[in-house]
Amino acid sequence: MGNARTSRRPYVLLSCAASIDGYIDDASERRLRLSNEADFDRVDEVRAGCDAILIGAGTIRADNPRLLVRSQARRDARARRGRPTNPLKATLTGRGDLDPAALFFTTGEAPKVVYATTSALEKTRDRVGAVAEIVDVGEPADLGRMLDDLASRGVGRLMVEGGGAVHTQFLTAGLADELQLVIAPFFVGDPRAPRFVHGGAFPWDPASPARLAEVTRIDDVVLLRYAMSDSYPGGPAPVG
Repeated sequence: MGNARTSRRPYVLLSCAASIDGYIDDASERRLRLSNEADFDRVDEVRAGCDAILIGAGTIRADNPRLLVRSQARRDARARRGRPTNPLKATLTGRGDLDPAALFFTTGEAPKVVYATTSALEKTRDRVGAVAEIVDVGEPADLGRMLDDLASRGVGRLMVEGGGAVHTQFLTAGLADELQLVIAPFFVGDPRAPRFVHGGAFPWDPASPARLAEVTRIDDVVLLRYAMSDSYPGGPAPVG
């Protein structure tokens, strides 16, 4: 199993939807729908239970997501608990090529933080320094440093929504506590399309596998929940 997280760092939950053959999109200009409304609502509930959501800068450029809690009832519930109605939004960039007009920056009242590698710091500040806080995370990006900074902002639970490069970084570093992987009932079959993870050395292998904690059918997709560290709450969940 992966490395145990230190107590000061957030619990890290990776969330992804992929085809049967492991692709998170196709090679067309239109975004491929890999899930269904019931699962979108489940993801919204997970978001509402987190303190921050992180995506890579490439996902901002490709998908222009808002990263907001959709349900008014869930936003109201967060407010009643004294929390912002939406989680903090964070992104990680090694290029600084970000559009300040992207929905990531222009929607929601929650803070926006951009973690930039040292080489991209100046460009990142020039591009989005007026709409987000910019934090240097070294060269190459030090995810532990980023998690420590999030913890200093009161983040106890972080949801990482991709894309493949960011998921690969967290997994190869052994910094994931949980993986929620939704499998769509079809194949993409195009090597030009982006995959769930890139190549790398992962802590979980045939000799040390991740623990499958739960399997849930959600209409025509299936949710697989994997315990990736000793910080996963509770014992093994029943499969079914």
